[in-house]
Amino acid sequence: MATRKLEPQEAYDFSAVSVLIVDDSDHMLHLVQRLLFAMRIKNVRLAADAAAAFALMKAAPPDLIILDWNMIPLDGIDFIRLVRRGIDSPCPEVPILMLTAHTEAHRVLTARDAGVSWVLAKPVSFKSLYGALVRVVEDDRPFVRSEAYVGPERRGKKAAPIAGERRGKGSGKGKTR
Repeated sequence: MATRKLEPQEAYDFSAVSVLIVDDSDHMLHLVQRLLFAMRIKNVRLAADAAAAFALMKAAPPDLIILDWNMIPLDGIDFIRLVRRGIDSPCPEVPILMLTAHTEAHRVLTARDAGVSWVLAKPVSFKSLYGALVRVVEDDRPFVRSEAYVGPERRGKKAAPIAGERRGKGSGKGKTR
């Protein structure tokens, strides 16, 4: 079963969206679930670890995954890589929202390079979570599949080149064609 692509529109009704929340904190699982319920999202499944989440994904691929970074035994970054690159992943292109207290620049870049769609800082509120959902829906970046990366296009309009890549004539390293 393929996941549905969330489409942008003027007013958002998220009631038909299915969400998988992955967090080893029971408190955070239920907090995020309550926030989603307040947005009229009723199809919410909870997983306390990556193995349970992957099993739920195989049973019914979600439209969106919200996960924590720090989990045991498999952390959020490894889980993203499993979803994006796993040969048995049921939904490698599903939008993934990482909800984490670890928002230092190097960590956000690590999450981006793993294939996350968006990083949202804890503590989470209704407003911040709703805003992140809107950003995920309105994200028009193409999905990229290469040997080195699988996920949404990493370069924004003003993003710096990713380490080791060449861009355009001004890179000083020759032509890129």
